[in-house]
Amino acid sequence: MNSLIYFNNCASTQDELIDFLNQHYLSEDFLAVYTFNQTKGRGQYGNSWENLPEENLAYSFALKTKNINISDTCFNFYTAILVRDFIANLTKTEVKIKWPNDLILKNKKICGMLFEKNKNYFVVGIGINILQENFKNLPKAGSVLSQTGLSFELKAFAESLHQYLFEYLVQKEIPNDVLELYHLHLYRKNEVSVFEKNEIRQNGIIQNVDENGYIWIDLENEGLQKFFHKEIELLY
Repeated sequence: MNSLIYFNNCASTQDELIDFLNQHYLSEDFLAVYTFNQTKGRGQYGNSWENLPEENLAYSFALKTKNINISDTCFNFYTAILVRDFIANLTKTEVKIKWPNDLILKNKKICGMLFEKNKNYFVVGIGINILQENFKNLPKAGSVLSQTGLSFELKAFAESLHQYLFEYLVQKEIPNDVLELYHLHLYRKNEVSVFEKNEIRQNGIIQNVDENGYIWIDLENEGLQKFFHKEIELLY
């Protein structure tokens, strides 16, 4: 089964969905909630996610873990791939994945994701900037509209994304080459980039991301090193 619930507003779609799972037995294989007015969104690793009313999408889905035949890390990456594909197909524009799961459109972040486990479910929060144009205080951020000039009706966008994820996460078999697909769209891979580690900046080249979620970077001063999230920052 497949259900999608709309909230006129809520503090956090992620928290709403987790609270529901804590109180109810869920028969659906795939349940999602969404809003265009989220007041206290949560991002990955304790970050917050700003969401202006009626301009952007906050969407969270729950999927039974027993239906997933890949590692948690690869599931994280595969979800990022699917959302990337959805937006790229819709806009006919290249979208990149900034490790581990931010989406970059023309060098601006338009989407962030939050992955959690609750009971027997993966609970994934997805925030997508769709119609927002003012990013005065967020120089690294953009939206589908600001980066492509394309305007989408929010409800239709949300429902189409939901159906796309349901199709590829539930109805179709997950491919075995997730890491290979991930690397095809990895932002700044094999390009000289500037990184900051322990407040020191140096050039480096992203080589790959492994099955445990580590990114491998060839740094000019330290050679090939692996890092987990928040241990190094890509400056862009």
